[in-house]
Amino acid sequence: MITRKQAEREARRLFRLSLVNGSLDEDRARLIARRLIDLKSPTALSVASRFERFVRLDRNEHSAVVASAAPLPPDIRAQIEAGVANLYGRDIATSFMEDPTLLGGVRISIGSNVYDGSVKAGLAALAGRF
Repeated sequence: MITRKQAEREARRLFRLSLVNGSLDEDRARLIARRLIDLKSPTALSVASRFERFVRLDRNEHSAVVASAAPLPPDIRAQIEAGVANLYGRDIATSFMEDPTLLGGVRISIGSNVYDGSVKAGLAALAGRF
């Protein structure tokens, strides 16, 4: 049985092996995950769990979720995608969703960064001042 620290180190090594030119190669990641699961040992499952966490964190950092109260026109979508690509690089996958609770404006989430320009956030900030 390996320690948590050893499993973390091994998972990090495997994660680095799944990168190609600094970007996650999904086929390599799937192959590594399958091989770890096929071993069916508690050690391999511990490493697989930590490997999955590294992959999930990487995917979150390379995807942007744009929420708006109403559907955005194509030209606004293109401007947002260009702005996100300019700040974070071209390998960011951008998805758009509608959230009527925002009332207006846009909220962009990229990894742990949140850019909130919604009316709801503005009203909450204003209420906090009183």
